[in-house]
Amino acid sequence: MGKNKEFGREILVMGLLSVLERPEDSDALRAALEKGFGPIRTHTLRQLFQWTDYYDSEMGLPIWRSYIEFESLVDPSLLAAIKLATNDIEEGFAVEGRRRVNLDPGLLAPGRFVLATTKDRAHRLALKDGIYAELTLIYEKGSFHALPWTYPDWASEPVRGMLAAWRKRIFSSQP
Repeated sequence: MGKNKEFGREILVMGLLSVLERPEDSDALRAALEKGFGPIRTHTLRQLFQWTDYYDSEMGLPIWRSYIEFESLVDPSLLAAIKLATNDIEEGFAVEGRRRVNLDPGLLAPGRFVLATTKDRAHRLALKDGIYAELTLIYEKGSFHALPWTYPDWASEPVRGMLAAWRKRIFSSQP
């Protein structure tokens, strides 16, 4: 019989879609994220989001994509609570029921990257309170690999390479 033990800590990563243009709005979003999840270690430069038009009617255009890596490693059993907190932040920045930010939290572990979502699909596992976990990327033979359902932006070579570089920190943080 196997013995249960504590989960290893993982890197909290967040995909950010935003239509915020005013610096004070971006500063307020950063403050809300750091209040909820601790200091931001890396926030990539934003790029025009052109992978899908799924968000266009709700958020408007242009939509900007960036990625955030948080400083503190987290207990992966907190993923559902993290997603619920990001939903609250999104709601706080909405205007007339329309999101101006979309936050996709995920956990980066040595062998995988997992995203949290509210959408149930065959390849997602129920966590808690209507939140599911999706295995988005697997790390194998020295790099991250996409799965058939991986969103194209997360499957892109630049993002997989970025996550592989961030992944190295897990090993330097463990005793």
